[in-house]
Amino acid sequence: MLYHKTFRHKSSQTWVVFIHGAGGSNVVWFRQLREFKKHFNVLLVDLRGHGKSKKEYTQEEIYKFDEIALDVIKTMDHLQVEKAHLVGISLGCIVIRAMDKLAPGRAESIILGGAVIQFNSRIKVLLNVAKLLNSIIPYMWLYRINAWILIPYKKDIESRKLFIKEAVRLGEKEFRKWLRMSSEIKLNLQEFLMKEASAPVLYIMGDRDHMFLPMVSNLVKQHFNSRLEVISNSGHVCNIDQPDVFNEHSIRFIKSISG
Repeated sequence: MLYHKTFRHKSSQTWVVFIHGAGGSNVVWFRQLREFKKHFNVLLVDLRGHGKSKKEYTQEEIYKFDEIALDVIKTMDHLQVEKAHLVGISLGCIVIRAMDKLAPGRAESIILGGAVIQFNSRIKVLLNVAKLLNSIIPYMWLYRINAWILIPYKKDIESRKLFIKEAVRLGEKEFRKWLRMSSEIKLNLQEFLMKEASAPVLYIMGDRDHMFLPMVSNLVKQHFNSRLEVISNSGHVCNIDQPDVFNEHSIRFIKSISG
């Protein structure tokens, strides 16, 4: 069972489940929790190998992406959460799309922040270099390089520091497990590009998310059930860069779906 925290609202029946990205933990949602608790029941999880879920999966040498998605579904089952609004950031967005593929109908709506939806040529080069150098140089060097490429601007220094700080907690062994999944993630992304989600989707992207914003903008034009909000003065980790705006867009979208 994944490590999880629940915050129950005194009257609302609506659940919101937050999914962090690779190298993070439920801590990345600290700027969302206070506001969301005012309106909904909230479930925070640490994905396998991350945060306080790390100890439960130390013996496993290989992770499968569908298994990671099933971990979250099983946690919802354990808590008898039949349906929820799913909110993800970065690679957590792929976990959510995998959940929707395995259990369509469990998501009332889907909110994807800093969404990773496709591996372009630059990302493919980064992954290939990381695999090549993984056994040669310390993994934190690779992670810091990755952080600077994804979050290059001085204005986003706080997001970059948190990104790197959470990676330190992840550890080298877990980093390598997730790195090995890159080919599987790529296949999942190809499927998600072709097939729409079973629930309405809101993409929230920072205007400085130079790596992924152009791809999301193109995708939204092709998918009938999706819409995009671009946050000014924000980078890849938009829930931290501009939390008030991220919260406002998300809560309004959830309420428009759940009533």
